[in-house]
Amino acid sequence: MKEIKNNMGTSVTTFKETSEVESKDLEDGTHKAKAGTAAFLIELEKKRSIKVLGKSTFIGLAITFFAGVCFSLFSPAFNLATNDQWHTLKKGVHHLSVYTAFFYFSVSCFVIAIILNITFLYHPVLNLPKSSLKAYLSDWDGRGWAFLAGLLCGFGNGLQFMGGQAAGYAAADAVQALPLVSTFWGIVLFGEYRKSSRRTYVLLGSMLLMFVAAVAVLMASSGHRK
Repeated sequence: MKEIKNNMGTSVTTFKETSEVESKDLEDGTHKAKAGTAAFLIELEKKRSIKVLGKSTFIGLAITFFAGVCFSLFSPAFNLATNDQWHTLKKGVHHLSVYTAFFYFSVSCFVIAIILNITFLYHPVLNLPKSSLKAYLSDWDGRGWAFLAGLLCGFGNGLQFMGGQAAGYAAADAVQALPLVSTFWGIVLFGEYRKSSRRTYVLLGSMLLMFVAAVAVLMASSGHRK
């Protein structure tokens, strides 16, 4: 570590010394930047597959908004497939069962995953380096976690759809409490929002409280359905 002396002859600690401390979050036990500092965000950036520093915030928000639209539409589409509220089926044609609809839902997810992965391997976005199918198949680092995530997501979706058929899809979507669960894991497991300002914690707490209130109201209203 270096020290710089000012005009008064006293020692002034450099930025490097103040930003690099022993961190309990490290896997290798080496010195890394302290959580909540600019140096910590730079270290985190190096581990990301998609780099965000220097990228347009508008592009990130647009991608996130499009993803939100897709997520908000797939459950109503599943609802229509199993209940046919718009009466699009011919008379005498039975609705799809939850299990049949879930099978086609899973098949479509599998197909779109293959198409998107192969497309982005050879035509990556956000100036990412190109890759190949051979390199993709030969690299198995971290694939176990990805398989586990897919299994849990598929299992959760299946239970959600069955619960939606019984209690209503709006109630089933709300009971998932995705913002609550994801925020909990982000704070406890991944250390997000660490060293954030008081305003950030106030906004985060307000968001969670409002979501809990909305879920409670929705669950209460479902008990009064005719």
